[in-house]
Amino acid sequence: MSVVFGRDYADVYNAIYRAKDYEGETDLIERLLARHGGSRPCPILDIGCGTGKHAFALARRGYDVTGIDRSPFMLAHARITASRQGNVPRFVVADARDFQLGERFAVALMMFTVLGYQHDDADLSSALSAVRAHLEPDGFFIFDVWNGLAINAQGPERRTVTANEGSSCVTRTSSTRVEPDKRLCHVHFEINQAGADAVTKSWSEDHTLRYFLPSELGSALKAQRFELLDLLRFPEADTTPDEHAWNMIGVARAL
Repeated sequence: MSVVFGRDYADVYNAIYRAKDYEGETDLIERLLARHGGSRPCPILDIGCGTGKHAFALARRGYDVTGIDRSPFMLAHARITASRQGNVPRFVVADARDFQLGERFAVALMMFTVLGYQHDDADLSSALSAVRAHLEPDGFFIFDVWNGLAINAQGPERRTVTANEGSSCVTRTSSTRVEPDKRLCHVHFEINQAGADAVTKSWSEDHTLRYFLPSELGSALKAQRFELLDLLRFPEADTTPDEHAWNMIGVARAL
């Protein structure tokens, strides 16, 4: 049975996403907060923080960051990085649908399609409710998700990523099957890690992600006492989402 964000995948995750522009995305988070009157620095909750790349980028800019993730293997890598740095985030193993930290934050994040891992309406409502319970009055919620307009227009593609991790080479091939009636993408990853000793390690993971039509998000957020302030192409954040932009980023305010 495939494990999502298991130990093996966590060990190569940072290598696979080495080219991802976490600093640029953190710049965008700050611009969106400034656009809507958010103050900095402030307490931020990073939900589904993974290995902590956004969390560390924000902490370096003076934010007080708490990161949660349901994968202890991903958080193990975040904590290794934290042990080498000062002014580091706090990391907690928790599920986005039912976490209870007993505190509130000025901003909550769900970056890198974390909201898409809430597959049905019940999980989506639970996750949004948990976010709302941890936000200060008028706090901000920033998230990115897959855009159904683009998925319906373009369809999925088979993709291969190759990266070096120490003395080994990691190759990940992904194939995707779309289930339109449920707005789900079923992504199958095949990962191979070839070491310097010519020994190859292979495994797979199956990830299911929900995608959204722009018109759906406002209603889902409103039901949990949020107001959707912005919904933009991601990472450009220049115009409203269309069939050419696979990802979109949203900003909502807690009511």
